[in-house]
Order: sequence, then structure tokens, then C-alpha cells
Amino acid sequence: MLDVDIFGVFSIIGTVAFAVSGAVVAMEEEYDILGVFVLGLVTAFGGGVVRNLLIGMPVTMLWNQGHLFKIAIIAMTIAFLLPARWILTWRRSEAFFDAIGLAAFAIQGALYATEMKHPISAVLVAAMLTGIGGGIIRDVLAGRKPLVLKDEIYAVWAMLAGLAIGQGWFHSTLDLLFLFVVIITLRMLSVHYKWKLPRRSLNQTNLQKEGSGS
Repeated sequence: MLDVDIFGVFSIIGTVAFAVSGAVVAMEEEYDILGVFVLGLVTAFGGGVVRNLLIGMPVTMLWNQGHLFKIAIIAMTIAFLLPARWILTWRRSEAFFDAIGLAAFAIQGALYATEMKHPISAVLVAAMLTGIGGGIIRDVLAGRKPLVLKDEIYAVWAMLAGLAIGQGWFHSTLDLLFLFVVIITLRMLSVHYKWKLPRRSLNQTNLQKEGSGS
């Protein structure tokens, strides 16, 4: 049986990491304080809401997470009040904190799906959407192209976490903490070495370059 406390641990880690990420993006876009809180909350909880819709969990469970809302608001308030130079320093480490949120939420989503006895396909989707859903909504609301679908390998690591949990390879608390570290490490390696998935561009400029190069 899974240690139920692990749900809370990964929820708190992911909430703080993504709430601060959303708040910083809002400040970059020069949103007011309300916009900072809205974007931070959407980033922290948006992926979980989409996941709940798809795997059959009540969306209203969101309102039972009052302690997580408080944690998110405290984290965003601290981020909002920090000196700009501290935030810019944090920005240089953004990929690391983003990786923490990705790993924590992907594992959390996969655990929920397996607890509900869903098939492996649903576990993969739950892990991916919980890990990247909030970031996609954040980028859309900020008027940016969702980077998780354009640059670097990102969603793949969330799906890998889902596969590992769905297949039962990791189930104890220590196993899950090890998986957490593995996903963070893989994410950071993909950032450092600029790993990307294959893509095909239909941009006219790129097509002309392909034509001239043939």
C-alpha cells in the first residue's frame, strides 16, 4: 500500500515550485499584484484540475486543498516582495525549480491514477497533464507560446514517471523519492545539453531553405 503522506509531500513541493514560477512570469509581463496571484494559482493548480476531469476525480476536490492554497499564496507573496535582483538570480535557476515542480506533480498525478485503478494509458496522461498542464495554461494566459510543447524535452519526463509508477516499478516512499530525483536529473540534463524531440516546420522561410539545400 502506498504511503498516503507521499501525496502531501509531492503536492507541497509542486505547488510552491509552480506558484512561484507563475508569479515570476506575471511580474515579467508587468501584471499587477492580482495578476501575479491569478497566474501563480493557475500554474500551481491548473494541471491538477485538467487531470481530475480526465481521470474521473471530482473537480471540487480542489476546494478541499485549503492548506495548499495558503502555501501557494505565501510563496507568491514572498516572491512579489523580494528585491528584483533576488528574483533575477532565481530566474537563472528557474529550470531547476521548474524541474522540481514537474517531477513532483507528475508523480502525484500518476499516484492518483494508479490509486483509482486506471490503465497505464490513463496513468501516463495523468502524469503528463499534472506535470505540464499548469505551465501550458500559464504561458497561454501570459501571451507566450507554451515552451513545454516547443522547446526541449519536457513532457516526456512526466510520462516516464507515469510509466514507472503505472508499471509498479516504484511504489514505496523511498522508491518514489528516488524517481523524483531521477526525473529532476533527466530534466536538467535535457536543459544543459539542449535535447529536443524531432520536429517538422511548415514555415515558408524554412521550407525555402530546405528547397535550396536539396
